[in-house]
Amino acid sequence: MRVRAMRTIENACRRMGFVRVAGVDEVGRGCLAGPVMAGAVVLNPDRAIAGLRDSKMLSAQARDRLFDVIQSEASAWSVAEVEPVEIDEVNIHQASLQAMRKAVLALDPLPDLVLVDAFRIPDLWMAQRRVIHGDRRCSSIAAASIMAKVTRDRCMQRLHETDPRYGFDRHKGYATADHLEAVARFGYSPVHRRSFRPPSLFDVLEVADIGLRTDNALHSDESLE
Repeated sequence: MRVRAMRTIENACRRMGFVRVAGVDEVGRGCLAGPVMAGAVVLNPDRAIAGLRDSKMLSAQARDRLFDVIQSEASAWSVAEVEPVEIDEVNIHQASLQAMRKAVLALDPLPDLVLVDAFRIPDLWMAQRRVIHGDRRCSSIAAASIMAKVTRDRCMQRLHETDPRYGFDRHKGYATADHLEAVARFGYSPVHRRSFRPPSLFDVLEVADIGLRTDNALHSDESLE
């Protein structure tokens, strides 16, 4: 069942005196390639947006539709990214926090409370609240996940058009079987993260290496005959 995100948490925060309540979420944390992106959204309490859910629970068509609605109906929104080279320098967790912080600080006007999916963002001077499973429970965090997801998917589509070898248009940089096969065949591209290699990638590369060494040995044996 697709659970609809609610405004319960935002409404409770407004009753406590907070006026501009922002939801924040990131996407692309577990990818092999492409940036990690974060969205931040301050929803207008007088303009409810129907159908807000965690972006992972929506079809691409539904995300695109809601992206346009959030753009026009939200009080403020922003999306920020951290590129692969920066991810490799600081690690993916710190890069995700950086992206979320940049997204919050890009809001105009700035919020007076930030609701964050699962984490606390360092170096923010406004109040914040960590919400476990926030992208499923909280409408502003769900909206932020949609803005970040659609923006990142479009980014990966552009990267595919630049270099179609890896199939970024299909898997968006995640470690699918065809992506791992492409990496084993072509190596890493400039938009791949060197610091994040899941065990399955090592398996693929090891198999490819064994195959290459076996093939070379066969050729070597043939040359001795």
